[in-house]
Amino acid sequence: EVQLVESGGGLVQAGGSLRLSCAASGFTFDDYAIGWFRQAPGKKREGVSCISGSGSTTHYADSVKGRFTISSDNAKNTVYLQMNDLKLEDTAVYYCAVANKANTAIEEHEYAYWGQGTQVTVSS
Repeated sequence: EVQLVESGGGLVQAGGSLRLSCAASGFTFDDYAIGWFRQAPGKKREGVSCISGSGSTTHYADSVKGRFTISSDNAKNTVYLQMNDLKLEDTAVYYCAVANKANTAIEEHEYAYWGQGTQVTVSS
């Protein structure tokens, strides 16, 4: 059974940092890309970042480039999202998801399994 468990969310002041973790199980970690998505209240879910199964390829949404960094620890079957210089507009529930292929973009239809999400709230 595929399982994705996010952690690391919380309340942080604008300009601060958080690191999200996505612990994965139930599939061969190296064979599938993993992505981070977020959904703010009243808005559609949007792609934030993704990383290939090998960890060699990453993609970022324009809104987070230069501030967020995605990485993976294949020995721990875990993907991380380091979020720096957080802004009010980063407030959302953040989800990780596993794609149906080893390397893909951060497009929702490419992702088959989803975690339960972790709340990130940025305050002024």
